[in-house]
Formats: sequence, structure tokens, C-alpha cells
Amino acid sequence: MNVFSHPEFDNHEHLSFFCDPETGLKAIVAIHNTSRGPALGGCRMFPYTSDEEALRDVLRLSRGMTYKSALANLDLGGGKSVIIGDPRKDKTDALMQAMGRHLESLGGQYIAAEDSGTSVPDLKVMGQHTRHVAGIAARTGFDGKPSNGDPSPATAYGTFIGLQAAVQHKLGRTDLTGLKVAIQGIGNVGYRLAQHLKHAGAELWVYDIHEDNMRRAVEQLGAKPATAEDILYLPVDVVAPCAMGAVLNDDSIPQLRATIVAGAANNLLAHPRHDAMLQERGILYAPDFAINAGGIIDVFYERTGATPDTVRAHVERIGDTLTEIFNRSDRAARPTGAIANELAEERFQKHTAGAGLAPERLACAG
Repeated sequence: MNVFSHPEFDNHEHLSFFCDPETGLKAIVAIHNTSRGPALGGCRMFPYTSDEEALRDVLRLSRGMTYKSALANLDLGGGKSVIIGDPRKDKTDALMQAMGRHLESLGGQYIAAEDSGTSVPDLKVMGQHTRHVAGIAARTGFDGKPSNGDPSPATAYGTFIGLQAAVQHKLGRTDLTGLKVAIQGIGNVGYRLAQHLKHAGAELWVYDIHEDNMRRAVEQLGAKPATAEDILYLPVDVVAPCAMGAVLNDDSIPQLRATIVAGAANNLLAHPRHDAMLQERGILYAPDFAINAGGIIDVFYERTGATPDTVRAHVERIGDTLTEIFNRSDRAARPTGAIANELAEERFQKHTAGAGLAPERLACAG
């Protein structure tokens, strides 16, 4: 397995592999850049088909966290971890405890939060063996409701705010009544996004690999069920991918019938060039690391003890950030993803220079 020559390697500061035969834990931690602060990002558990697939995912995801935190103006760096395994079959407390021990061995370089396949209770089990977990504190959430630390509500709300900004920019409307939205992935974030959209009057189509998630959305929100094969290609206004990444690719983009892509999943583009493909087709793409930043904003403020109003106001600025990206994209006639990348790079590279860290230091640290 090549690392430094891997196509997704982007001068990551640190990469560690951890195996615990007693619990069956196989995990990878990637830290991309810490120029703005400690690396914070979710711990994902997924039944990857190969070690290579897991490595590719953690490298892409950790880089995305650097850009996400920088674009959201947070004093955090970018990191991510993945556990290879089926969360519905292979997860045990012993395995989570082993993961906690590995996180503690990194000395605070990386702080783990909830992600696909993990939950607040899982993070609390890890926390029995490490101080370096976040998103687990009971408090009043950004919406004024009791929160156990789960960042999903903030991620969903931020995605909703960003989707509104995209609809206003592309379709010239602020009222979402009758807006047709297809949501791929109706789990913790996707379901909450669907709730916001339903309340705003949108019509919903949904798909999820788990039938119970589908049933809940159909029965409680009146959503229409779709299949895995057609969810991205329905004749709707907006496609909102909220599951795994890389769903925007050479095969899918030519088949899209929506004019907006705005979803909570990370790394939606299979390759950077797909950003331009979307623009060429006249499809407005809300860059994923801009629109789904609500969760990392919420976790950041948990650590600082900010008020719910402060958190909510920061999450709502996601709409302003996306509007700026869309407007710059129009003026420059360049893809939205490229514009978002440049804005984020300006912010974390400025911190790098301010801290006196040379590029060589960042490339070889850890």
C-alpha cells in the first residue's frame, strides 16, 4: 500500500494504522493540516471492501476537514479516522475502548467526533480511555432543545440553510413550497434535513440502504420512496446526497435532471474535474465542505462553552458563505468547488504563514 505516492495524499502531517487483534479493531487516523489548530473530525465506521478503500476515504475526508474548518473560520485543523467494520454487526464496547486507547496515544493531535457508523454513546466509550473526543457533552443545543452532544442537528440545519441559499441563487425563490427534493441517505442528518424541508413545504423523495430509515421518512414525513438506482436521477429541483461520497462522477453527472446539488455527504465529487462537469451542465453545486459545516461548528463551540444563540448564528452564516461562493463563481465563470477551495486555502495558509511554519514542516510533521 503506497502512501506518499497515493493520489489522495496531500502533504498530510500524520497517518497512523492501528490493529488490536483481541477486539478485532482495524483503524486508520489521518491528520491533514493543523495550522489553524488541533485536528478535529469524525470517526467513521464502515465495512470497507479493502484496506485501500479505507485509506482513500480517510485521506480524502481528513483533507476535507481542513478546508471545512477554514472556510467556516474555525480555529481547528483537519483530521479524520476510520474503523474498518460493519457498525451493525462488528461494533462492541471493547472495540471502541481500544480505539480510545489509540486516540490517547496520539497526544491530542487529533480529536474524534461522531460520524457515519458511530454515535455519541460510542464516543463516550472511547472517552473512558482518552480525553480527545468531542461532541459528547450534555447541554442546550443551538435550537434551544436539550442536546447530548450529537452534531447531526446542526449539520442538518446548516445544510438546510445552504440549500435555501442555492435555491435562491439558482431559481430566484425564497419560498420552498412545492420545491422538489430527492434525498439520498435518510439517516441522522438526512432525516433531520428532510424534516426542515417538509416544514418549509417541499416535496420529498428519499432512499436509504436501511429499510427502517426509509419507512420512517415515508410514514412520518409523507416522503415518496425511491430506489438506489433512480434517487439521483429523478426530475426534481434539488438532489441532496446525504450518505457516502463520490456519487458525482463520470457516470452520474450526465444523468442528473436536477439543477442544484446540495447535500450533507462529504467528498461528493469523485474527482476535482467533476466540479467543472457540473458547471458545464448548468447545475449549481453547493460545495460539500461549505454546506455541511454545521456539525463541526457545533462541536467547536461545545469546547468553548458558547451560548446556543452564538452557535446558531455561526451555522446560519453558511448561507452567506455559499452566496459569496456562488457570486464569485458567476463573476469568474469558474466552478463553485474551485472557488470554495481557494477561499479555504487563503484562510489556512494565512495561519500557516502567521505561525512561521514552513511548508516542509507541515509536509513532514508527525
